[in-house]
Amino acid sequence: MNMEKIKEQIHPADKEIMKAAGRRWMSVAKPLFSLGKLENAVIRIAGMKGCTEFGLKKRGLIIMCADNGVVEEGVTQTGQEVTAAVADNFTKKAASVAIMCGEAGTDIFPVDIGMVTDVPSVTRLVEKVAYGTKNMAREPAMTREEAWQAVMTGVHRAEELKEQGYDILATGEMGIGNTTTSSAVAAVLLDRPVEEVTGKGAGLTGKGLERKIQVIKDAIALHRPEKDDVLDVLAKVGGLDIAGLTGVFLGGAMNRLPVVIDGFISAVAALCAARLVPAASDYMLASHISKEPAGGMLLDALHLSPFLTCDMFLGEGSGAVAVLPLLEMGLQVYLQMSTFEETGIEKYEVLK
Repeated sequence: MNMEKIKEQIHPADKEIMKAAGRRWMSVAKPLFSLGKLENAVIRIAGMKGCTEFGLKKRGLIIMCADNGVVEEGVTQTGQEVTAAVADNFTKKAASVAIMCGEAGTDIFPVDIGMVTDVPSVTRLVEKVAYGTKNMAREPAMTREEAWQAVMTGVHRAEELKEQGYDILATGEMGIGNTTTSSAVAAVLLDRPVEEVTGKGAGLTGKGLERKIQVIKDAIALHRPEKDDVLDVLAKVGGLDIAGLTGVFLGGAMNRLPVVIDGFISAVAALCAARLVPAASDYMLASHISKEPAGGMLLDALHLSPFLTCDMFLGEGSGAVAVLPLLEMGLQVYLQMSTFEETGIEKYEVLK
């Protein structure tokens, strides 16, 4: 499948269905618009799915796991062995987001798209694009073909879960060094100075942050990624996890599935998908605003507003999973609550 085929299969959300869902909210016997963003979310999801009544009970979290060669430059606090250890913990309900998934009724699907070691509980060689990326400070992170293969891995995973009956997808990632690659991609796509979009990630000193910023600047100067060519940006300064998540957002849109953005890294991938196929943004929901500097910038570029403001920067899909029960609550009010007519309560009017 090529990009043209993907574009052909992604259609804008159904505006007529959204209008019908909006009328349903107006008839529900409660103060108008009183559930705020939850009402808008239900309306948007109705448009995504093309029907006014739907479920969100079967939930899946896709976590793209990959390593990044740029860690050789000392841009992280920990080594690449952590990526494999946490990925394995996803399958043992020992990682943070795995515990949250248990509480949120969400199935977890870690994908080894590019870890430097195989993890028997996670690795499927058909999905593994490479054993980590190259060091972008010295050479392109990957080839264009590898970037596209990673995107298609994400597309296929979304398709698989649609076929298995999943109603909504959440996105997450695991990979030491991926705030460095994400900052590089964000700087290029947003056309912003590296200093403005780069944070301390999982915990750097002030001096460490300075080193990280310089590494990103030098990589961008060396490779000169073309900001209007998303695959070029991903290949030169991105990561396999970002490319894979880009595919999840595209695959969700192709299959009329809502896809929840997690934090900074997930939002970078969402922007990549939206730049490739603008209509894909109709199928995205923003869970929270990351504490990383570019968190808000990315959501602004996507014209999305977050549900949560918790100063979270854990990654793994934790913010996306946290918002799923909230969406379910809003949906159940929409589906179950009596109307003004049924209760005999005088209907509220929209005041100007």
